[in-house]
Amino acid sequence: MEAQARMYLGIDLGTSSVKAVLIDDTGAVRASASSPLEVSHPRPRWSEQDPAAWWAATEAAVTDVLKGADARRVAAIGLSGQMHGATLLDKSDNILRPAILWNDTRSDIEGAELEKVPGFRSITGNVAFPGFTAPKLAWVRKHEPEIFAQVARVLLPKDYLRLKLTGEYMTDASDAAGTLWLDVEKRQWSDAMLAATGLDRSHMPEVFEGSQPAGRLSRELADRWGMDTVPVAAGGGDNAAGAVGVGIVRSGQAMLSLGTSGVYFAVSDGFRASPEQAVHSFCHALPDTWHLMSVMLNAASCLDFTARLTGFKDVPALLAEAEAAGLKPDGPVFLPYLTGERTPHNDAHARGSFTNLGPGTLRADLANATLEGVGLGLLDGLLAVESTGVVADEITVIGGGSRSAYWTQMLADILGKKLVLRAGGEVGPALGAARLARLAVDPQATLDEVCPMPEVTAVREPDAARHAYFLQTRHPLFRRSYERLKPLYSDAA
Repeated sequence: MEAQARMYLGIDLGTSSVKAVLIDDTGAVRASASSPLEVSHPRPRWSEQDPAAWWAATEAAVTDVLKGADARRVAAIGLSGQMHGATLLDKSDNILRPAILWNDTRSDIEGAELEKVPGFRSITGNVAFPGFTAPKLAWVRKHEPEIFAQVARVLLPKDYLRLKLTGEYMTDASDAAGTLWLDVEKRQWSDAMLAATGLDRSHMPEVFEGSQPAGRLSRELADRWGMDTVPVAAGGGDNAAGAVGVGIVRSGQAMLSLGTSGVYFAVSDGFRASPEQAVHSFCHALPDTWHLMSVMLNAASCLDFTARLTGFKDVPALLAEAEAAGLKPDGPVFLPYLTGERTPHNDAHARGSFTNLGPGTLRADLANATLEGVGLGLLDGLLAVESTGVVADEITVIGGGSRSAYWTQMLADILGKKLVLRAGGEVGPALGAARLARLAVDPQATLDEVCPMPEVTAVREPDAARHAYFLQTRHPLFRRSYERLKPLYSDAA
């Protein structure tokens, strides 16, 4: 029986790496692999990657994960990826320019212009963050007209991988919702929003639900990898796929992702929107399901920043030093807005800072301030989501930052919520992609069977007194620091 068991391949195109996982019919992860990626910052506020590097990393990760496996047992492939990236192709599918990434904030002016489109917020359910895809195309149209004139297709990052895998132009509703071209409630392209950026449906991939098949693996790749020409599921944006990977699929469930960015994700009971709070309102990767998100652009990446700033290359050792020292009541305040911020400020010009420094400030104090500052930024986002009426009693934590028991306990105290860590949380999006692959080819499989919450590995209960301290003392100081420095950011822009 074991020899005939099927497997499912999940591929997640992240910002710093491509991850691949194999799961079996029981949902167990049988193998995983990753291949690193680099990000280019050619100008201030710019963030770009070469799509060819995505594909090279994908081939490396898939080749690695299939080592020692019977690739003929792979029944389907699922895709996940960083959202919002603008991958521009000409009529021959040639890459026209480096992809502009989710954390690129150059197009804030173009985003403000899109907000003037009649019915914009009711159609998109969002504000026009410069990191979203449509403002990027408006920027290219204005500043690189010779490139824009050649654009035949606009694909999101994971869907460029799909093109390489299948030769098809297809996407899913969760990823498409982050473009500002989708009518999020209707889960289909908006002709009005496409026209606002000089595009139409011919430039767009076809939209599927994340658990539907969307193309088949090409014969060339199937032969190279020793696989059959299996279906490729539509998949999901990284956050939606990450939620599927840890079983966050029903209304009232929520998760916190501590990766390069920091995301609070809550499944909603139908389409809801609160753009005035800079809350993201997107489709989930499952049919007839939506979710709300708060997003801060820099979360765990801030630890790398502080380690580099203090000449300390070993982040785990820096965390150990911070834990040994502990948080000081009068310690530094860190604003984590290294590349601007989304929720709740929608401020592309915001920048990071350390304030409240003194002659006795130590490296450990800066590290603790970094951990606290990211946590207070996440608190801003959680409060914004909860203002819509979507409130969760407990939050599942995923991402690289979840490895730190010290930080996750601090976050529980800051947020005032029970945080739950689960097995497999670090490969959440790739695992979610693999689960969507199974749903795409197994009509008998139920959501409860395919998308259970993984086993609990740890629980962080909030300390009521600590939460009151953060909420009443440190959070107001954090917010005042941003408001007082904001004019400096704006003047320097």
